[in-house]
Order: sequence, then C-alpha cells, then structure tokens
Amino acid sequence: MKKLLVYLKDYKLESIVGPLFKLLEACFELIVPLLVADVINNAIPNGDAAAVRRTALIMVLFGVLGLVCSITAQFFAAKAAVGFGAAVRSALFRHVNTLSHAELDRLGSSGLITRLTADVDQAQAGVNLVLRLLLRSPFVVIGSIIMALTISVKLTLIFLVATPLIGLVIYLVISRSLRLYKSIQAGVDRLSLLTRENLSGARVIRAFSRQQEESGRFKDTADSLMRLQMFAGRISAALNPATMVIVDLAVVLIIWFGGKSVSAGEVGQGDVVALVNYLTQILIALVALANLIVNFTRGTASAARIQE
Repeated sequence: MKKLLVYLKDYKLESIVGPLFKLLEACFELIVPLLVADVINNAIPNGDAAAVRRTALIMVLFGVLGLVCSITAQFFAAKAAVGFGAAVRSALFRHVNTLSHAELDRLGSSGLITRLTADVDQAQAGVNLVLRLLLRSPFVVIGSIIMALTISVKLTLIFLVATPLIGLVIYLVISRSLRLYKSIQAGVDRLSLLTRENLSGARVIRAFSRQQEESGRFKDTADSLMRLQMFAGRISAALNPATMVIVDLAVVLIIWFGGKSVSAGEVGQGDVVALVNYLTQILIALVALANLIVNFTRGTASAARIQE
C-alpha cells in the first residue's frame, strides 16, 4: 500500500483535513457524558430546571457540531479515496497496455481484470477507512479511559480489564478472517478465469457439446467460493456477540461496584452513568478499529496485487 500512496499526492489537503475533523467529532463525544453526569449529580437533585435546559442546549449544540464535523470528514475522506482509486486505476490500465504478450499470458486476463476492478475498489475502500478512523478510534479509546480516570480510579480498573479482553476477541476473529479473505480473493480470480474461458470459447464448447461439463465446473467453483465466503461471514459475525458479552459483564460490574461507591459517597449517580457511556464508546471505537484493520489488510493485499 505504501508504494501506491504516491497517488494521493493531489489530495494532501483532504488527507489532512478529514482526520482532523474526525478528531474534533471525537472530542465532542467525549465531553457529552460529563455533561450528563453533571445534570444527574447536581441539576436534577437541586431542582434547577434552568441548568437542565442549559446543559441540554449545550449537548444539542455539541451534537450538531459533531454531525457537521462528521459530514465534513466523510466528504474529504471520500474525495481523497475516490481520487486515489481513479488515479491508480488509470495508471494500472496504462501500464497493462504496455505489457508484452508473454507477461499478459503469465498474469492472465482474468487476474488483470480483477486487479483493475475489485482490487482497486478494495484499496480505495481501505484508504477511505484509514482517513476516517485511523486517528479517531485510538483517540476515543484512550480519551474514554482518561475521562473515566477523572471520575473514579477504582472503577476505571474495570475498563483496564475489559478493554484488553475486547481487543483480544477482536484480534482472534480478525486473524482467522484475514486468512480466509485471501483465499476468497484467489477464488474470485478462478471464477473470473472460468467465466472468461466460457465466454471466449462458447462456440467450441457448443460444437463439442460440453455445456453440461462446463456448467458443472463453473457451479463447483462458485459453490466452493460461496461456502468459503459463508464460513468467513460466520466467523466475522461472531465479533459483535462476543464483544457485547464482555461489555455487558463490564457494565454489570460498573453498576454493582458503582452502586457501592455511590452509597459510600465516593461518586455520584451521574458518574456511574458516564462510566457506562464511556465503556460503550470504547466498544464502538474498538469494533470500528477492527473493521478498519480488516478492510485495510484486505486493501493492502489488493494493493500488493496491483503493485505486482
């Protein structure tokens, strides 16, 4: 992927502005739970309706600003990614037209077509996700833990245990999925090759009455690819339930020990609510980071095929 990043040279501004606006959005998200905690701890017990309305307006303002930042970041990231994909596809197409007949035979038309279409699209999607999430997700995780520390060091220990466990589950799912995705990409190449052979040799196949044999060969390859994709999908689908179990257990522990801390006067009820919100933000950020890693690794594999 690093060798192809030269095609982002015309989109340097977009590649910087997009992640910066995502960081701004993350800052607004991290402040909101503290505002909720303040309302629950102070404004509601004191019956201060003006403070509740004022805080609600501030949260709405932060929500609107976060939405604007998110849309701006998405726009610049998409513009840079689409421009990158167009530049790579054009350069690859020009280069393919300069290849010798021996090189074309070695690479195969089906492989070249896959590289010009699916691989470029995958690399483009990887760039898009990196620009949107590479800085945001780690920032949200670290920021949520720091914010939780400002509320209660003791209860933050639950965060410090739950976060690595969530990361471990994500790593196990990703490491298994990525190996399967590489096999799926090779299966797409084989399917493209069979399609090309049948289209280019349709007359010969009919002349020798080989339609059933070729249809069976195509069906076997397509079914094999389908089974592989379904297997990879099942493994990927286990990510959300597995992480949610850990998060739910962590929420139970926060409420359990948080309730005791509230009774002891160590923290307020709003602080417990804020801690639950921060834990949820960590989960969302880690799952987004997992999707980023999966798509970036697939994009890297596609970039290697394009570079080849």
